[in-house]
Amino acid sequence: MSKRVALAGFLHETNTFAPSKARMADFVQGGGYMPLARGDAVLSQGRDINLGIGGAVQFGESAGWDMVPILWAGAIPSAHVCKTAYESIADDIIWGIRAAGPLDGVFLDLHGAMVAEHLDDGEGALLARVRDIVGPDVPIAAALDLHGNITAQMVEAADVLVGFRTYPHVDMAETGNRAAVQLDELMARGAPFAKAFRRLPFLVPIAWQSTRSEPGRAIYDVTAAQEAGAVASASFFFGFPAADFPGCGPTVVCYGSNQQDADRAAATIERAVLEAESALAGESFTPDAGVIEAMRIAQGATKPVVIADTQDNPGAGGDSNTTGMLRAMVAQGASGAIGNMVDPAAARAAHNAGQGAVIEIALGGQSGIVGDAPYKARFTVETLTEGKFVCPGPFYGGAPLDMGPSACLRIDDVRVVVTTTKAQMADREMFRNAGVVPEDQAILVVKSSVHFRADFDEIALVILTCAAPGPMPISPASLPWTNLAPGIRMEPMGKPFTPHSERRAETTH
Repeated sequence: MSKRVALAGFLHETNTFAPSKARMADFVQGGGYMPLARGDAVLSQGRDINLGIGGAVQFGESAGWDMVPILWAGAIPSAHVCKTAYESIADDIIWGIRAAGPLDGVFLDLHGAMVAEHLDDGEGALLARVRDIVGPDVPIAAALDLHGNITAQMVEAADVLVGFRTYPHVDMAETGNRAAVQLDELMARGAPFAKAFRRLPFLVPIAWQSTRSEPGRAIYDVTAAQEAGAVASASFFFGFPAADFPGCGPTVVCYGSNQQDADRAAATIERAVLEAESALAGESFTPDAGVIEAMRIAQGATKPVVIADTQDNPGAGGDSNTTGMLRAMVAQGASGAIGNMVDPAAARAAHNAGQGAVIEIALGGQSGIVGDAPYKARFTVETLTEGKFVCPGPFYGGAPLDMGPSACLRIDDVRVVVTTTKAQMADREMFRNAGVVPEDQAILVVKSSVHFRADFDEIALVILTCAAPGPMPISPASLPWTNLAPGIRMEPMGKPFTPHSERRAETTH
């Protein structure tokens, strides 16, 4: 007899220090995820896409599940999810699961680092609501992002949490498949796994979390190796180090047929991360120094030098409109392209003026970031596009994007891809759609931290990381924390967080 399984998804990575909140319209549009889907559209739209839901759908079909698709929604990272958006989506998921009738299991595609205006632990609250509906005996499995800030509430409410193992995330569908496999096992065994949960004592900057280099690669090799014998599932989560609540930080979650083996696996991964603490740091440049170094390297090169504008990464809550790297490129007389600059007014002005026109505008800089401002200059409109295309690279994995009316604007020998909506620059097609051939550029500036590597590594001669003013500081220690867990180090080998009340008491004393 086939297993009856409800499927739903609700994804958002929240930077509580970012300038813009996630509204319902952002989930409807998707911003790099697939647009909001309901009912059978969850299956038809999610089946062949590189998302957790895609892997679950494919496994469910192969396993003969009787799938009950509810709703799937995701929005690009930003500040808090608005209360109205959170409650609307959460209520629809809960209502759908309640209306589904008897279920053998529930699969949820989540992120793990969602903070709403009224809830610090968005996923923990959702999982608890789902548990209340299905009761204690129906297993709940969730696929989660490597950047999930996993909480005790999440571990308690779910039967298994399974995390990505790659950053750039190229294993999203694979992770959904792994979580679905565990759900199938739970339904077959009729008994829960033993759980082991560990919290690490320091935050890790996202720029140095890549699993394409050390020590990230080795940590995930150790994690994968734990899944043997009595250990059914092992996950390490780097965490998203810009969510100001006590659950922020790296974690380990392991599941097994007995507590001893689950604990042993979790302790092994925990030890590997602790031993790698000093290596989880890296070198960054100021904008001008980075451009000067890139120009030096690019002399006589046959491949582009790629610069990560990491502090305005829209994949970490940035609005993708700061101008620090543009100023440095122009000031240093560099040649290359920048993408994407999100400025609806500039894109509209370019379309109104027409291809070949010269327009005088104040580009970008609308987020009120300290040290940033609009860039006032005359630009030539080189290319116009409606901004609708498919990203074939390994990160987006064939996802259709709608960037809205877009343009390529040129100033001196610098080209800027200007869009109406935002999505992380993690696919070369985002340049090509605006008429820029990325392989032909001396320097490419991408508003991304790590995800761009999935598609740009093979064409990059060198990758540099620059810290221009932006809402996602390269070091979490520079953020104005108030609600972190007391004692957690705010960066590798860094100072521990002390609550303001304790700092004030120490100063008074």
